[in-house]
Order: sequence, then C-alpha cells, then structure tokens
Amino acid sequence: MSLITNTTDLIAFCKRAKEESYITVDTEFVREHTYWSQLCLIQVGLEKEAAAIDPLAEAMDLTPFVDLLQDHRVIKVFHSARQDIEIFYHMTAQIPQPLFDTQIAAMVCGFGDSVGYDVLVQKFAKISIDKSSRYTHWAQRPLTEKQLHYALGDVIHLRVIYEKLLKIIKDEDRLHWLEEELFILRNPKTYEIDPYAVWEKIRARSAKPRMLAVLREIAAWREIYAQEKNLPRSRIMQDSIMLGLAASAPHSLAELSKMRGLSTSFLEGNRGKTVLGLIEKALALPIEDCPQVQKEGVSPPGTSALIEMLRLLLKIKAEKYHVAQKLIATNADLETIARSSDPQVPALEGWRREVFGNAALALKTGKVAIGIKDHRITLISLEG
Repeated sequence: MSLITNTTDLIAFCKRAKEESYITVDTEFVREHTYWSQLCLIQVGLEKEAAAIDPLAEAMDLTPFVDLLQDHRVIKVFHSARQDIEIFYHMTAQIPQPLFDTQIAAMVCGFGDSVGYDVLVQKFAKISIDKSSRYTHWAQRPLTEKQLHYALGDVIHLRVIYEKLLKIIKDEDRLHWLEEELFILRNPKTYEIDPYAVWEKIRARSAKPRMLAVLREIAAWREIYAQEKNLPRSRIMQDSIMLGLAASAPHSLAELSKMRGLSTSFLEGNRGKTVLGLIEKALALPIEDCPQVQKEGVSPPGTSALIEMLRLLLKIKAEKYHVAQKLIATNADLETIARSSDPQVPALEGWRREVFGNAALALKTGKVAIGIKDHRITLISLEG
C-alpha cells in the first residue's frame, strides 16, 4: 500500500494498472461547505498492490489517471458508484468506461436494497471493517497511516467482492440484467442537472400554476447561482423561503423585507432585486407556459386491493429469483400498473418484464391468481 503524491509516481502506477483486466476504485471527498464535491483522495486497487492518489498534492497532474479511467481494456469496479462518477464527470466531462458497480450487482444477486460495502466484506471476505476512520476530514493533511489503511481497504476487499458477485451473476445468467442497470450509471444525463427542473423536487402544498411558475424561476436561479459560487443550495436560499416567496409573490423590496429568513445583505444587494425580477417574469407568463400538475383521476374500483396484491406478487418474484424487490419495481410502478389502462413503467421493460411485469399484467387482467399450492404461496393460472 502506498500514497502517491507526485505525477511521476502516478504515471508509473497507471502504467502498471493498464496491464490489469480490472481495477477497483473509490474516492474520499468533502461537500459540507460547497456545491461541488471536493475530491480529496483516490484509491485504486490492483492485483498485487493498492495505492492512494493525493489530488491535493502540490503540482499533482491527474491526467494519467484520467486516461486510465477511459482505457476500455480495463474494467473499473466501484461500490455505489454514482457519487464517485459524478465527481469524475464534473472534472473531465467523461464517464469511466467500462464500469461495474458491486452495489447494483449485489441487488441483482438478491442481497437487498442498497446493500452496504461492509456487509459484502463480511459476507465474501470474512472481515469486519474498522469504522473508526469513517468520519475523517479527508481534506486535512497530513493523513495518518490508520486513515490511509482504512481508505485503501475500500479497494482491497472490493476485489474479492467483485469476483464473487461476477461469478454468481454469470452462473445465474444475469449479465443482461446488470447491463440494463449499469446503463443508468453510464448515461451522462444521470449527472446533468436541469436548473429549471429542480423545483419538481421541492414539496409544494399548492398546485396552482402561477405559484409553481414563481417557484420554478427562483429554484433555477438558486441552482445556477450555487453552482457558480460553489456553495450549498441552502446557503443561497432554503426551500421553505422559496416556497414562501412563491406563495406570497412580493412585488417590491418593502414587501420582500417582510419575508422571514432573508438577510439584510440579500435585501440590499443585487440578489433581492434579481428575485423580484424573477417573480415579475413568472407572473407575466401565459398560463399555458406555467407548470401544470396533473391531478390524479378517480381510480378504478378495487385499485387499492390490486396494489396490495401486486406487492405480494413482487415479494414472491423477488424471493423466487433472489433479487432485491426495489430493483424490480418501485411503489410508484405498482400504483401505475394498478391505475393505468396503459402503464409505462420500468417494471414492464427488459428483464423486469420477464421476472415480474408479465405476471403483474396477468394478475391485473384476471389470468392468474395468487393462491396456496403444496403449502407455498404461488401463482395459479385461471386460463383453460
């Protein structure tokens, strides 16, 4: 195990890494006071060595490592890769290729929803991880030997996990299942944020189009401003304040000053005037250009009971195929299948349709029933 603090050593290490069929990768970062994650350490595991790369080291050039991430001859293995890939994508505008995520693979193999790394280490490597360094402030230097040992353990044990999970997936003929899930991680849109869609994640009590238009404008401004200043969204403006502004739609600085939670510097500076301009813009929009929230129609009779039956069916299928329920279908999927005459949900596509979707539609249309056979809950055909 080693710590790489200069570009010369990094070049040599990456050259050795390119001789491997796969490498394991993890990162340590901090994000408490910034919008973008600050990359503090990169851990890489090879067959016979592991190294921590210090991106904060003086004059460190990460180009050799970036090139390694794009070497299609070497598989990059992560656990719960989304945040790691987001960091690399923001740095380079590229996604590591090819890649493998052991958390997703574990879900495909039936280890539950969002299974933790330490659980898989205990299962496959028969080791208990010392978690005492988990809350290290990774931007501080120097790092202790104990901290480095903890960080590198994340890629050393990951090799065992990868090989064991890959064998299970191949034995169960589920590589195509995994590929469908990894497509999401490989899609650049997964890491791109549309500022004008951020409002959709904020819970608004009202569904009035005009109010939502104001919320959309302010949320988009906050997102862009936070990115530019590299500050957390909440440091710019909290969700509750945005909702209050959207509901009251103040027209002047005097009205704006009556809002709780806005600082004097905000009110007296350009930001206050900017927000007032955004409110004015939203209020002037044609109603058809404002966000429209569709109200749920009246559900068909028996919908609630059907949803419960679909939940039971999901549990049956998950146990049969030894795969996490969450990976097969979400609650939203089940509700859409039950309520819609033409449901379009992931649970009715690809491998999910094979495992669950076809049976769900058959249950909905009365072609199968859930019953007891040989003392086990099973599906019983009602045709013929």
